[in-house]
Amino acid sequence: MKKLKLKNSSYKALVINYKEWLDILGFTEKSVYSYPRFLQEFFYYLEQHHINSVENITRTIVKEYYKELQQRPNQKRSGALSKSSLNSHQNALRKFKEYLQKHSAKNIAIHLKPERINRLEIINILTQEEAKELFKATQFSSPFTHIQQRDKAMLVLLYSCGLRRNEAVQLNIKDVLFDKEILHVRKGKNYKERLVPINLYNLEILEEYIYDARIQFKDYRESEALLIGNYGTRLEGNTLASRLRAIVKATNNQEIIDKRISPHRLRHSIATHFLEAGMNIEDIKQFLGHSHLETTQIYTHLVKKL
Repeated sequence: MKKLKLKNSSYKALVINYKEWLDILGFTEKSVYSYPRFLQEFFYYLEQHHINSVENITRTIVKEYYKELQQRPNQKRSGALSKSSLNSHQNALRKFKEYLQKHSAKNIAIHLKPERINRLEIINILTQEEAKELFKATQFSSPFTHIQQRDKAMLVLLYSCGLRRNEAVQLNIKDVLFDKEILHVRKGKNYKERLVPINLYNLEILEEYIYDARIQFKDYRESEALLIGNYGTRLEGNTLASRLRAIVKATNNQEIIDKRISPHRLRHSIATHFLEAGMNIEDIKQFLGHSHLETTQIYTHLVKKL
């Protein structure tokens, strides 16, 4: 499906907020990417039929939309959309209805078959003890000491500093301001910069990595990146995720392994732990780099469920 441009500012804002909501709740990366796209396609359909508010959505409109989806050609291959794809469109709207119910009094007429539970979408937040286990497991995550130290530095960025995966890999050595106890995130979400506080304990971990481990990587002088790979180039996001899986496996703790921890789950975990410790919601918003307080407030719902 080609990207459909929306004109309605309210629809545009809903797509952005819906995506952030899915992200915060720990949905799979695939869902966080595809569900907002499917919602955008639905909104585009509404605009074409001069429906400019979710309050005007009726059961008939939704039924007509699904009929059109069933007839729409599949742009990746010949034929119509697969049953799996149609189900994904349904799930996207079903979740959007749930989003509206939690964030406003609005209710839209989406009546679908009962939802099947997707195990991958269950929220899995680490406990503080489990987070400590991850750090200890870096001693066994690789046979090479410099890889172990990089793994530990990676956990500092993803968990202790709450960075997104892309923010972590884009960080440069000069962005670690040791004297000010701050990380300068220059390439945050939507190209926004922010300063993230980091304590002395975690700074020492980064310092040991930079001056003891990083110099053991081939051609380490060729890159300004903080996290580098075996050939001195900037570490890629997929490699970072792979290393996290190795750390999780090294814990030999089945409960942690079953939580299918991803880089973003670590971010969710530290935010939840801050909230549990009584940290101000506004401070957590700044720490995470959220644009809207509403996004951060979702964590208050997570704490109540834990």
